[in-house]
Amino acid sequence: MTDSSTYPAPAGSTLMGILQQRCPRCRRGPLFTHSALNLAHFTEMPTNCPVCNQVYEPEPGFYWGAMYISFGFSTGMMLVIGFLVYHLLGDPDTWVYVTAVAVIAVLMTPFNLRYSRTLMIYTFGGVDYDPRYAAGT
Repeated sequence: MTDSSTYPAPAGSTLMGILQQRCPRCRRGPLFTHSALNLAHFTEMPTNCPVCNQVYEPEPGFYWGAMYISFGFSTGMMLVIGFLVYHLLGDPDTWVYVTAVAVIAVLMTPFNLRYSRTLMIYTFGGVDYDPRYAAGT
C-alpha cells in the first residue's frame, strides 16, 4: 500500500462509491487513471488500487461482461432521447431522432464505458467494502 493520505475520504455508501468510481474494497482509490474527459485515455485503469492494493481485474476478460451493462445504458438512453425528441419537438422526421441519438450516444461513450465497468466490479467482482482498508492501514 502507498501513502493513502493523498486520497479522499472513503465514499460513504456503495452508491456513492459507484458514482465517484472508487475502489469497491476501500472506496478511496480511483478506478480510472484519467478523467472521463481525457478522450485519449478515458478507458485506462490501474492494475491495483493505489490505496488498498485490491486487484481491479479479478480474472482475464472480466470486463467483457460490462458490455451487457453498457448495452442496457445505451438502450435506456435511446428510449429517453426518443421520448424527449417526440414530446419536445412534436414528432419530427426520422433523421432528427437518428441524429439526436447518435450525437448523444457518442458524447456519452466515456461515461457509459466507465460506469459499466464500475457496476461490473461492484456487482460481480466479489469484493466487499472493508473499513480497515478505508482507513489506509
